[in-house]
Amino acid sequence: FVSSQVEILDWETKKQLCFLDKVEPNATIREIRLMFHKLYPRWYPARQSIKLDPKGKSLRDEEILQHLPVGTTATLYFKDLGPQIGWTTVFLIEYTGPLFIYFLFYFRMTFVYGLDERFTSSPHPVVNLACICHSFHYIKRLIETVFVHRFSRGTMPLRNIVKNCLYYWGFAAWLAYYINHPLYTPPSYGKKQINFAVIMFLLCEAGNFSIHVALSDLQRNGSKTCKIPYPTKNPFTWLFFFVSCPNYTYEVGTWISFTIMTQCVPVGLFTLLCFIQMTIWAKDKHCTYLREFKDYPSHRMPIIPFLL
Repeated sequence: FVSSQVEILDWETKKQLCFLDKVEPNATIREIRLMFHKLYPRWYPARQSIKLDPKGKSLRDEEILQHLPVGTTATLYFKDLGPQIGWTTVFLIEYTGPLFIYFLFYFRMTFVYGLDERFTSSPHPVVNLACICHSFHYIKRLIETVFVHRFSRGTMPLRNIVKNCLYYWGFAAWLAYYINHPLYTPPSYGKKQINFAVIMFLLCEAGNFSIHVALSDLQRNGSKTCKIPYPTKNPFTWLFFFVSCPNYTYEVGTWISFTIMTQCVPVGLFTLLCFIQMTIWAKDKHCTYLREFKDYPSHRMPIIPFLL
């Protein structure tokens, strides 16, 4: 093999940062990142965005130099992504917060509702049920983070953790304050409404977990290559027949059921925001599938069967 040369420029100033000589043509972008890291230790591989074009997309770790549209001297562009934090750590922080914040309101701490005797009386039974469901949801998420999820990208910019925690922790406090408030009004249709919501909640949680397991199985051998997910023998995965991201469909269903169960306006607003955000993510993933696979099932929609 004829060795290649790699020139790495700053993506903004176009200033040359380094010149790598005698690089094997079959070297991966990951190996080039490591070479760059030796010259600039503070820019560890996870902080590096390596591109073919300053305004283009980052190259994937597994891409091979000789397969890129470059000559014997390749010009690549570097962008500093800033300090990074692992996705597992991100999710553990994001999901542990709501779990414990909710309990502060459920146990009616004196600094929340005051010392009035009315504010420490026994809550309506649905309040206990809501606490169980809310806790179950986030405990499930924590378990999935540790034992199920496989992340295609290992890190996230550290600055995003503050924004994410404000979202999850802030909404958990807002929901918990009203659901556990001594003046909380139970659902209009009583046990029928609550029982329906609990069944819907459990089905959506089971479906969400099943989809996460199915997606994890696609990367069981450590592969980070994008693959088309298909339904399995598990009936909860049959939603793959109709949508690209059934995990988001089930997640939205979980929060709709929690809204029905609690009949609480803040929960409904949180559910609406979840739906908007997950629709954006689902559309992006759906477009990725369509771009990557020419034989991708044409009848699938991003998140809602036959509609959206």
